[in-house]
Amino acid sequence: MEEERGSYNNKKSLFLPGKKKEDVYHVLYKVPFGDSPYVRAKHAQLVEKDPEAAIVLFWKAINVRDKVDSALKDMAVVMKQLDRSQEAIEAISSFRGLCSKQSQESLDNVLIDLYKKSGKIDEQIDLLKRKLKLIYQGEAFNGKLTKTARSHGKKFQVSIKQETSRLLGNLGWAYMQKMNYVMAEVVYRKAQMIDPDCNKACNLGLCLIRQARYEDAQLIVDDILKGEIPGSDDIKSRKRAEDLVIELKSLIPSSHTLDLLVLDDEFIKGIEQLMNEWGPLRSKRLPIFEEISSCRNQLAC
Repeated sequence: MEEERGSYNNKKSLFLPGKKKEDVYHVLYKVPFGDSPYVRAKHAQLVEKDPEAAIVLFWKAINVRDKVDSALKDMAVVMKQLDRSQEAIEAISSFRGLCSKQSQESLDNVLIDLYKKSGKIDEQIDLLKRKLKLIYQGEAFNGKLTKTARSHGKKFQVSIKQETSRLLGNLGWAYMQKMNYVMAEVVYRKAQMIDPDCNKACNLGLCLIRQARYEDAQLIVDDILKGEIPGSDDIKSRKRAEDLVIELKSLIPSSHTLDLLVLDDEFIKGIEQLMNEWGPLRSKRLPIFEEISSCRNQLAC
């Protein structure tokens, strides 16, 4: 009830005396002030709901160097919504040089989604590895342990630990699409060591099923259903776990050995080498990786 009252009061405060109509308009629609190409593009996107017109105006904003960082990213997102992912990829590749250093990380995140949607799995894997390498080297987040992120207009803090686990989870899923289940398992297990969650646990369970390791998969699913993994109370995650149980019950272990893809030895050895360095160079490395260095021997090679 208190939350509803607070929400009502917030909306009511928009219409208090002294508030200009234009101010209320911009707050409600989250449209910036002004009449520049970028502002008009956001108006077309958010108010008029005309994505094609928004793209034209975003292009104009980029050409006149009007808020290029935001214009390029927002245009790519709109293009993705219109199933123009390849065009969005080419736009980012061609014009990201005009953007600030601070915007490159968010552009990479948009690219990862674009590669995923367009089926460019190899490109997605390469970019995820590069982003992880920056974290290993202490260069992500400008050397800080947290950063401010934005989603659906709301700001929130993301730790380097959460970001590493998220990237590893995306990398694991990309390997799943390549049917390289051995490598996917390695990556998912590392992600769970850093920042466990139910979604990645379900993906790990599915990965083990694809390797015909049904008992190992059952252990993962049991942990989810017992509520022992963060996020286990999420309805969608529990439904996924229950679906995996049904799949496990329907499967009969076969006697033949699966022809699985081999590990990406060079990548894994690189991680192990970095782990070996994290201990003695504690002052130069981000501390979260020291938490998992003791488990490096679990990597399959």
